[in-house]
Amino acid sequence: MLERLFSAVQVQSDLGLLALVDILIVAVIVYNLLLLIRGTRSVHMVVAMTVLVIIYFLTGPGIFHLAAVHSLLGYALLFLPVAVIVLFQNQIRQALANLGKNPLSALLPKKVESNLIQEITLAAVSLASKRVGALIVIERNMGLRTFCETGIALDALVSYDLLMNIFVRRSPLHDGAVIVADGRIKAASCFLPLTTRAGLSHTYGTRHRAAAGISEESDAIAVIVSEERGIVSVALDGEIKGRFDAESLAAFLRSELAPRPEKTSRATHRPAGRDAVATE
Repeated sequence: MLERLFSAVQVQSDLGLLALVDILIVAVIVYNLLLLIRGTRSVHMVVAMTVLVIIYFLTGPGIFHLAAVHSLLGYALLFLPVAVIVLFQNQIRQALANLGKNPLSALLPKKVESNLIQEITLAAVSLASKRVGALIVIERNMGLRTFCETGIALDALVSYDLLMNIFVRRSPLHDGAVIVADGRIKAASCFLPLTTRAGLSHTYGTRHRAAAGISEESDAIAVIVSEERGIVSVALDGEIKGRFDAESLAAFLRSELAPRPEKTSRATHRPAGRDAVATE
């Protein structure tokens, strides 16, 4: 089956307009499929399937000619389409739902709604005035699904009221981080990696160290509300910047979340420490 599939794909010597459109559509489809599994455990399953396919071709008659292995993998790979549907049913469902909402969304740059920044800013300043600790992580280019899986899935619109209720004292979701992605609160009470950087001030508690840790592991922005000092800080690229009021925090988030080309390289990730609940 795989041999027929690959023999059907032929690269023509002169690429016409239709061929370029064909390649572009395939590239968009592959790109969006990779986005769906980015930052999840599904990446490991894709790697495993790819390895099996490579071994299948390497053991064929033209190379190593391991007849038994080649035949066994051939029978196993016949069930690959069914395995893909079963293993990636959630991602496939999400892709179809997104396509139904806006078929051209893959070609359009992500737009950060000003309402999202306003709601987060208002909630952070309000929580600081009440001396209620909070940690809000905003996803940018690098996916945070692995960390979302450590918390409670919400998938709700970002709002001041919801953030205030999540972080209110004695709330079941108070301890931990809220992760915001694609304009929605994806999960709450999430566990984040603690930074192990020795240069960080000893006055910072676990919440600030978790914020620094996630900003080292990804390009996310972490908004921290100190429970003891009642101030708002921001962690970015492993550095903690503070003190922010409502105006400066909104301006900072607007600047950092504005659409821009994805960075080709980042600073070397520092090793993360043990996972910890983001409490101060």
